[in-house]
Amino acid sequence: QVQLVESGGGLVQPGGSLRLSCAASGIAFRLYHMGWYRQAPGKQRELVATITPSVSTYYADSVKGRFTISRDNAKNAVYLQMNSLKPEDTAVYYCTADRWSTATPGTYWGQGTQVSVSS
Repeated sequence: QVQLVESGGGLVQPGGSLRLSCAASGIAFRLYHMGWYRQAPGKQRELVATITPSVSTYYADSVKGRFTISRDNAKNAVYLQMNSLKPEDTAVYYCTADRWSTATPGTYWGQGTQVSVSS
């Protein structure tokens, strides 16, 4: 069974840092594109960052220079290091896994973890 288990969310003051972790099981992790989405109440879901099997990365303009996505294939884990956090970063953050292949369509989603940035 495929599972994406997230951890690391919480409450932090503006300017602070958090590191989100996502542990995957039930997939050939090294072959999957991994990503982080976020959704704030009343707002549309937003793609935050992605990392490919070849470790190519993408970041939304709103987080460039502040967030870093990484992966550890030996641990079947993907991370999101979040620095210089702003109140507008407050959202539920979701981990995703996608084979990115027409032969194996579909995206797996984690349960989401709350990140709150407030003084």
